[in-house]
Amino acid sequence: MTHSSATPPNSAEAAIDLDRFADIRPYHDDEVAGVLARLAQDSELLDAITRYRLPRLARFAPPLARLLASFRLRREVRGVATIRDFQLRIADYMAHMIARTTRGFSVEGLDQLSPDKAYLFIGNHRDIALDPAFVNYALYVGGHDTVRIAIGDNLLQKPFVTDLMRLNKSFIVPRSVKGKRAMLAAYQSLSGYIRHSISDDNHSVWLAQREGRAKDGIDRTDSAIVKMLCMARRLEENDPDIGHAVRELQIVPVSISYEYDPCDLLKARELHAKETDGRYQKVEFEDIRSIVSGIIGDKGRVKLAFGTPLSANFDSADAVAAEIDRQVLSNYPLFPSHQLALAETGLAPDLVDLSAVTAEDRERFQTRLAEVPAELRPWWLKQYANPILNRAGRLNSDTP
Repeated sequence: MTHSSATPPNSAEAAIDLDRFADIRPYHDDEVAGVLARLAQDSELLDAITRYRLPRLARFAPPLARLLASFRLRREVRGVATIRDFQLRIADYMAHMIARTTRGFSVEGLDQLSPDKAYLFIGNHRDIALDPAFVNYALYVGGHDTVRIAIGDNLLQKPFVTDLMRLNKSFIVPRSVKGKRAMLAAYQSLSGYIRHSISDDNHSVWLAQREGRAKDGIDRTDSAIVKMLCMARRLEENDPDIGHAVRELQIVPVSISYEYDPCDLLKARELHAKETDGRYQKVEFEDIRSIVSGIIGDKGRVKLAFGTPLSANFDSADAVAAEIDRQVLSNYPLFPSHQLALAETGLAPDLVDLSAVTAEDRERFQTRLAEVPAELRPWWLKQYANPILNRAGRLNSDTP
């Protein structure tokens, strides 16, 4: 983990600077040993491991199951002394996950970016954990340093989850803060940390283009996020020019596409409930279950496309958001699942291109579709059809 070198490392100013973002920043190397020791004794983490790896023993002899899980966990992290060590273990798991649950992972555009420069990667958002994980894996394989990952505090419902995320270079985005003044202060701190990471630490950051996943497959950047990103330069340099802030942050739009989303049925159910009941009530730890489903579920092919750094003379947050959207949509990789879903909806026959669709593609698609209850099919299909409609400017309000 790189530290700022703006002040001498032993000065009081440096200590204050390093502690400025203590509540939201990822862990530093000197914190790793203590965090790992704490995790090895965390009963909730050990119970979660035993329910997954030792279900029978967890049911009949919980203390013994926890003891075995603690031993296994300590053995797994033996030799892990730094954040990089921890991420190298994750890279091994990613390689196995890609081999088991995908039909290939490909990357384009990364060769146009310098491994020596820090970028603010702003990506479309399909999966809670896997979107930044695939970005990190692509960077790691491509010889770049991994990113610091923005993660909402709504996902950090357990101390062990917070520890694991911060070990993986995640920093905390405030979503549960109450009151306008507290929210403003929290977002100023967040903006300051992102600017500090890019400008002082020369360390890249990943951020979703809007809060929450695009469960309907419609990728749009929230201009409020752009305004948040520009706060720090305005406050610290008294510079309100959005174009200056954007160029300083080296914003690179990123498009990630899954041939099949392991959570597509869960998303369709939520969209259906909101349409029919006017609301959807999450069950406890639903996001954690979505993370697990995303990791272990079949994804088909996965492709990641890096855009080019924003360099125009932008004069508004909306203009910045529009350029991010343009790159995300134009670079968004389309798979047979997208074309077949659009054909199934009958919404825009002129946009359907089945020229590259094979008999195997059709069979896989029909097998997946057959598992979707009839009342959820419109929402399931639109998740895959909407990227094509969105790119063509053909989204309309009378479809699910």
